[in-house]
Amino acid sequence: LKSNPSNSEEKEAQTQLTKSDELQRLHSQAVAAYQQEDYQATISLLDEILAVCVWDAELRELRAECYIKEGEPSKAISDLKAAAKLKNDNTEAFYKISKIYYQLGDHELSLSEVRECLKLDQDHKQCFSLYKQVKKLNKQIESAEELIREGRYEDAINKYNSVMKTEPDVPIYATRAKERICHCLSKNQQATEAIKVCTEVLQLEPANVNALKDRAEAYLLEDLYEE
Repeated sequence: LKSNPSNSEEKEAQTQLTKSDELQRLHSQAVAAYQQEDYQATISLLDEILAVCVWDAELRELRAECYIKEGEPSKAISDLKAAAKLKNDNTEAFYKISKIYYQLGDHELSLSEVRECLKLDQDHKQCFSLYKQVKKLNKQIESAEELIREGRYEDAINKYNSVMKTEPDVPIYATRAKERICHCLSKNQQATEAIKVCTEVLQLEPANVNALKDRAEAYLLEDLYEE
């Protein structure tokens, strides 16, 4: 405005200045809302700012944090992926993405993201610790699935029992392991056990198609046609 106060440019500059002041006000409100743990309000304020400041990595990270608190991890992943691209060597974003995928039960994507973190910093303590855990779990699951393909159901059951011991704190892995154990028992014609384990899975996930099919097979073995 000072360097070139011609009419057309002055109007444009004035508009930008007003918009800038407005965004700074919204930013202060967003930070205050976040500090008060009002995450929904923070998200809607950040939505307004990010509609203009599309490339602001830190604001995206803050919104991702709010999405995590609000139990919307997939939205958090989207913001963190953008932040990982926008900020150089953003190991923190890769770590958080990997952690979310892991909590959601997607161990393969979790492994891929934590590797990106270690490419940037091979000594990153949190990433290395997560990498060891996910790699071990991933290897056990792959090995169990290989055993199922070979028809070695007893060995596969043992392997999936190991999976549950490797990750006792994230319930999705126990549910997935039980789902596969139920499949193995059914295929191995251990009908009574299969019905018991499949039922445990279906109490947690009533619409689990795999467990329904495997329990149906087990009922057939027991001549329980109505069931």
